[in-house]
Amino acid sequence: MLAQLFPQPKPIIGMIHVAALPGTPASTLSVREIVDLAVREARLYRAGGLPGLAIENMHDLPYLRGGVGPEIVAAMTLVGQAVKAEFGGPVGLQVLAGANREAVAVAHAAGLDFVRAEGYAFAHVADEGFIQSSAAELLRYRKLIGAERVQVWADVKKKHSAHAITADVSLGITAETVEFMRGDAVIITGNVTGDPPKIEDVREAKANCRLPVLLGSGVTPENLAGFYAEADGFIVGSYFKVDGYWMNTVDPRRVAAFVEAAAKLRG
Repeated sequence: MLAQLFPQPKPIIGMIHVAALPGTPASTLSVREIVDLAVREARLYRAGGLPGLAIENMHDLPYLRGGVGPEIVAAMTLVGQAVKAEFGGPVGLQVLAGANREAVAVAHAAGLDFVRAEGYAFAHVADEGFIQSSAAELLRYRKLIGAERVQVWADVKKKHSAHAITADVSLGITAETVEFMRGDAVIITGNVTGDPPKIEDVREAKANCRLPVLLGSGVTPENLAGFYAEADGFIVGSYFKVDGYWMNTVDPRRVAAFVEAAAKLRG
């Protein structure tokens, strides 16, 4: 699982928020320009010493629900290939919103290492509407195309979502179900982008499953110490950007500050 990709424990994974893709409301750039911007950020992350990256079509707001068109798959594959070639280390991706099959297809074609899946176990209501559990279909699709090497990291009780329909199912049981349904890692978030998780949620996930538990939002050098002993890895996006705002480009000084804070904790 996590150790197969990252020999050093508690990896820091930097997010590349890919520029708005063809056909989406904010799209203004050519695919070549989009790829070049992503590669530039991959280069900055590599220079900053991060062991892993993930790409995500976060600028495609508002998101489609549960699937995207071939133009998104094609563009994300080109971005993924270029980022992987530039960075060299483990790279994953997420295709919003809940386009998990498409993400596995992109990862397989581009030689990427993992996908971040929402709605893997249990349903929820997201900004885009009802997101249904995808584990059974997703793993069968992964098997069908020969992409078993692509790991599935599943969000539980994810951000930007309402979980009233599963209010009687705890976060811990959700994490346990991800493991039961053959997921490879669990991701814990706060309520929205840039919002840190609750330490109690991290501990609950760890107590209920044997999978690696990563934090997927709101981690900074200032709060890293409080999470470091509990979590198995950190997916960082907003903090690494200029002024800490996800829509901006990567700020190398922020990358350096986070890596330094982690190094001190690692001892």
